[in-house]
Amino acid sequence: QVQLVESGGGLVQSGGSLRLSCAASGSISDIFRMGWYRQAPGKERELVARITSDGTANYADSVKGRFTISRDAKSTEYLQMNRLKPEDTAVYYCTADRVERGVISRSWGQGTQVTVSS
Repeated sequence: QVQLVESGGGLVQSGGSLRLSCAASGSISDIFRMGWYRQAPGKERELVARITSDGTANYADSVKGRFTISRDAKSTEYLQMNRLKPEDTAVYYCTADRVERGVISRSWGQGTQVTVSS
């Protein structure tokens, strides 16, 4: 089991920046990938970015060049969000993936609200 706690959300003006954090606890030694998803009102949840244990990062096209995902040695991950746009408004969720009995098991955080005003 992995527990995830996000922080750092809030209200920011268009063009501003926010940094989200996600602290993992529990079976963290088995985590091979962490990520961020978001869900805007009336829309499906979508992948924002993810990073593997070797540091390989992938981003949604909509955030490339503006967002940066990172992870420290203590299994805390971050999402630095720059040049924010109103369409980035959503609840952001942290995820952690590990292999459990040959199956990928994903844990989710509780979510943190990001609101970008125009």
